[in-house]
Amino acid sequence: MENYCTIYSHALGYDTILTTLEKIYPYGKIETSEEETDGETFRIITVGIPSGLLGRIKKLRISYRERAQPSYQITSIDSALTKNLAGMLNFVASLESPHDEIKRLLVEKIKTLNCEFALVCSPSLHASLTEFIETIVLELDAIVFAQGKIPIGKSPVQHFLDKNLELILDLEGESEVDTLGIQIESHYFDAAQASITQDQKARKERSEEVLKANQVKINQNLPAIISEAEVQIRAPQVIAERAALLAVTNIVAFNQMTGEQAIDYLKSFDLWEKATPKEVDFLQNPTDERKTYETWKCEGIWTLLWALNVVPDLKFPDKLANLNDVPPAQYPIGPDKNPHDFIAQMTESRAKTDILDANDLYYRINWACVDARLGNQELSQVNPGVVYERHYALNWLINYRGQDWDQVTCDT
Repeated sequence: MENYCTIYSHALGYDTILTTLEKIYPYGKIETSEEETDGETFRIITVGIPSGLLGRIKKLRISYRERAQPSYQITSIDSALTKNLAGMLNFVASLESPHDEIKRLLVEKIKTLNCEFALVCSPSLHASLTEFIETIVLELDAIVFAQGKIPIGKSPVQHFLDKNLELILDLEGESEVDTLGIQIESHYFDAAQASITQDQKARKERSEEVLKANQVKINQNLPAIISEAEVQIRAPQVIAERAALLAVTNIVAFNQMTGEQAIDYLKSFDLWEKATPKEVDFLQNPTDERKTYETWKCEGIWTLLWALNVVPDLKFPDKLANLNDVPPAQYPIGPDKNPHDFIAQMTESRAKTDILDANDLYYRINWACVDARLGNQELSQVNPGVVYERHYALNWLINYRGQDWDQVTCDT
């Protein structure tokens, strides 16, 4: 028995699976049971399928689970399934692909998924599964995560298929579709809207007023971000440590220190082990192309220093941040300066309300930037690079989906 593929759907599909199995395998013996794994309940469907003249029985095992709170978005990790979906979302977002719009749509599709069911069987049963899979994915408007080189597959590596079993995206970034439909059941949307707290609603309205005043396109359907009651802002000294590490990689990006010197500096202050895998990779091989990318981290540093009350005003993102405006005495690093002194001094951060206000605003501006880019339009009111980097830092500050610095996503 081996894992053949895993199917994901927005609709809760357990009953539909049973009905479809009965139609496709009228002579099969269908049994159901439940299993507990790590505190989560899986519904198990086992199908004994007669095969050949001797009536040998081949078995198909389906392991089904669904989200604790079905929704059209992922706002919190409330079950092992939502944790898995958040990981899948981050994985897809990190894939390198020339098909940016398809990748974006797949990310949006993943947010809406509410159930998962894995198909496990022997290789001898693979070919006979095609009719069942073709039927069930159409019924549920599902997507398939398939192993490479299977009968329904469209790639030699792991890949995602749409409801027509066409290639959405594989691990090498290839795609064979032009679009991907995203459907949600209205009652999930209505339930989510009904549960919005007053602070979420007011924050969304304030952000939209700022957008209106600056003539930035507004998407009224963008949901509210997490509420004050649910969010956990990162601790001040954790923020300060992250700012110090970014400051070191930033001066390498601006050719004020070599990668080797930066590594020695971080090691001398016991900070090297706190560098992220991507920072380690950059400092060990700081090419010109990578340096150009890292210079944008000025905006992340600016945002974190704002959160620590070092920078008084985050400012509207129409201009680049100027780190020279930060007094040297208040900067995380410097000549003959121990970064731990800066870290130790940071015992308070901005109010949760202020950080969430900024996060909500940049979330909506970033949507406008993405919308303009997809429409081949220029958004002159803001600098999209500044918006993205600040949104990135703000998402990290509010522990968005529990993501570490290297894995932060700026979903819109």
